[in-house]
Amino acid sequence: MKFLWISLTILLVNLSCGHSDLGQEGSLPPNHQVFDAFLKKFVSDEGIVNYKGMVQQRADLEIYLNALSQNPPDRKTWSKAEQLAYWINAYNAFTLKLILDHYPIKSIQDIKPKNPIPLVNTVWHMEFFKIGGKPASLDEIEHKILRKEFEEPRIHFAINCASFSCPILSKDAYFPEKLEEQLDKAARRFINDSKRNKISADKVNISKIFSWFGEDFTRKGNLIEYLNRYSTVRISPKAKINYLDYDWSLNE
Repeated sequence: MKFLWISLTILLVNLSCGHSDLGQEGSLPPNHQVFDAFLKKFVSDEGIVNYKGMVQQRADLEIYLNALSQNPPDRKTWSKAEQLAYWINAYNAFTLKLILDHYPIKSIQDIKPKNPIPLVNTVWHMEFFKIGGKPASLDEIEHKILRKEFEEPRIHFAINCASFSCPILSKDAYFPEKLEEQLDKAARRFINDSKRNKISADKVNISKIFSWFGEDFTRKGNLIEYLNRYSTVRISPKAKINYLDYDWSLNE
């Protein structure tokens, strides 16, 4: 049964990677400073989120979400960095909205879509917001845009699924002008986070993110080689790899 679940999960990820037409000609990048200030109010250095506080000041978040909805990227005129920063911030900001819309909850997985179909219609498939007037979901942003259009594995360390085992939610919004630095920081922070990955020279017990999205990390080499780009511990090429159980409890 466990093997079947893993197989179905991998199949779902592959099926999700289609094309997205979210975007808008003539748009301008929104001001991410608004989101940056909001995050700094309610997110700790360790990525712990004060959702109770956010509920009281969610109007500030809505202002930013409206800016995102009304100014989706123009693929012809926006730089790749402007587009990537937009979609990372959009994923994180709309995830916060999703949690606040249903708070208090113990896990993002407690949120159930209407008429759910297992592994096909999950919380990540819910079209609870609009981008450029079109219904959109977190799944579309992650799999059809971020993974499909950019082929940038570090996005997995930047987007946050409101769960403890996820890479932490940064208290900084992502900005085009310093995106490379921010993505490198996110990769180092997650891979060397002993709460989410346990790495030694001869054995690595790592997040299931590296299993679920293995193809993203191994396009230019094997997984150990990728980990060694950012790990403070030099991992042996022959090191044994195990994957840790995923904790979906809310990151508060």
